[in-house]
Amino acid sequence: MSRLLYEHSVSYRGYLVIPFAFPKTSDTPLGSGYRQQKIYSYKLLAENGSKDKLHKAENPSGFYSDSIERIVNIAKEYIDNNLDFIGKGDAFKCRYTYRNNLIIVSQEAGKYYYDHYPPESLNNIAAPKIFKSEFDCISWIKEGIDGLHLKRRVG
Repeated sequence: MSRLLYEHSVSYRGYLVIPFAFPKTSDTPLGSGYRQQKIYSYKLLAENGSKDKLHKAENPSGFYSDSIERIVNIAKEYIDNNLDFIGKGDAFKCRYTYRNNLIIVSQEAGKYYYDHYPPESLNNIAAPKIFKSEFDCISWIKEGIDGLHLKRRVG
């Protein structure tokens, strides 16, 4: 699996559909090599987290596609047919992609917190920190990701 394509994620009925691609070499020769085509799959995040059987599920439908749009539609159809609950709102509306990381900012009682997923997995690596504003939260996260990125380039 390549990285998760958070920038193509779609919030749908209490779930976040996150596509990813498998590189697949075609049997069709193209010049001096073979044409690369991608096969797409998806993972899900559930609004109510680990209480939901589909939270962090990888392609529960078992279907794949050669386009991101079609794989998202396959996931939506699967959700419609296997819905455990209907989300209260859109818990994923304040989501951002920064340096291929997924950041989901949430607010409760005037306080902001976040979930942070790295490019290659759905393991939340967020620090247990509370912020006064969404801007403060995002700025702090970006600073941390930039520092990690710089450290990797130097080291």
